[in-house]
Amino acid sequence: MKFFRFIEKTFRALLPSPFSIAVLLTVLTFVIAFFAMRSNVTGVDRAMQLIDFWEKGLWDTPLLKFAFQMMLMLVLGHVLALTKPIDYLVSRVTQYCNSTANSAAIVTVLTIVVALFNWGLGLIFGAILARKVGEHAVRNNIRLNYPIIGAAGYSGLMVWHGGISGSAPIKAADPGHVKEFMAGIYSPDQIAELPESYSMSETVFGGMNLTAIVLLAIILPVFMYWLGSRNEKVVSLPKIQTDTAKEAADSEDIVGAEKLDVSKWFGMIIGGLIFSYMIYRAVKAIPESGTRFINPDYINLFLLGLGLTLHRSIRSFLNAVHEAIGGAAGILIQFPLYFGILGIMKHSGMVGQISTFFSEHSSPFTFPLYTFISSGLVNIFVPSGGGQWTIQGPIIIKAAAHIGVSAPKAIMALAYGDQITNMLQPFWALPLLGITGLKARAILPYTFALMLVGSIIFLTVLMVF
Repeated sequence: MKFFRFIEKTFRALLPSPFSIAVLLTVLTFVIAFFAMRSNVTGVDRAMQLIDFWEKGLWDTPLLKFAFQMMLMLVLGHVLALTKPIDYLVSRVTQYCNSTANSAAIVTVLTIVVALFNWGLGLIFGAILARKVGEHAVRNNIRLNYPIIGAAGYSGLMVWHGGISGSAPIKAADPGHVKEFMAGIYSPDQIAELPESYSMSETVFGGMNLTAIVLLAIILPVFMYWLGSRNEKVVSLPKIQTDTAKEAADSEDIVGAEKLDVSKWFGMIIGGLIFSYMIYRAVKAIPESGTRFINPDYINLFLLGLGLTLHRSIRSFLNAVHEAIGGAAGILIQFPLYFGILGIMKHSGMVGQISTFFSEHSSPFTFPLYTFISSGLVNIFVPSGGGQWTIQGPIIIKAAAHIGVSAPKAIMALAYGDQITNMLQPFWALPLLGITGLKARAILPYTFALMLVGSIIFLTVLMVF
């Protein structure tokens, strides 16, 4: 269609590399904060203060740990995709992907389902599935618009915060978190009146969010099918992946302890022990806390055990790591830049100013809508659901109580806004771009379209409920 061709040409003409985007966003955030920050410090001193905020964010230890977790998740997920069993399972799905239209629909619905369970698995699964669909098209001479499939594989990042791994709902459901959260904002008497928590039954499993999930699971795949049927041209098909998952047959003789590296039993035993332990942890934790035990550390250890088990030998596993690790380069060099943006936004009070502006100009009807919009705006600069809840959450809860809007609805409005602009922000697309080999400007026209459709759905449920 002419509209999407126009959007595609516009993005291609205006968007540089994701690293350059991160640099430009840093400069933009600095300039806005310089003029908007409420402080008695002026001139050069104010600029130096903002640089200090930026540096604090840049090397923030918990955030750097988070970056390493994401790199490991990407690499181990890619390693898992290079195993024969996973390749077989994905191949069973891709055999039904014989056009851009049905491929986009299949990838979208499966990615959404996985992302609602866990955002990290959804991100890696969607990327791997999109890659495999592209390779299937190459092998079978199928006409495929690969960037649309890449966008479909990224669709899980616009539903994750409304799922069971959503940062804001999980934190709000943690007993005692809300009262601790509001300390210093509310008086002791006001804090005493607050509930211990807002349960997941009020947020994720509330009627509004379940309605949103059903609409997303139906409308988004249908929309992607329609979009794919009108953009069937062959675009950016990937190169066929070399099979590093199989045993490496080196020409040199294998002697001594090297036999351990190629043993089909050693890797399986070590991986099997790790995998079994992770299953045990899940079985033990589910009756007590549901799926709350699933976090980046759990996912990475689970992927490590499963990867070793399915690769069977240490050498096969390490060969796959060598192939997969290049896709993590973007995270390594770009995540700290976004942490610096978060540092400026947080310490300058910029996030609070944005959120307060919307809350002061709201009614009970418009407040959830303004929360959605402000959350989406902040997410462009601070692409972290947990970080955004930490910064915006107290303001949202206080404003909701003042205006007369239920806190669970306000929490979900924040979650919807946070996740929807992931379709416009290339931060979380870095793992997908690394696995699929696509460029950000190739998928953004289609993720932008997804964002528009998703926004209509979210705004509708916020107005109706």
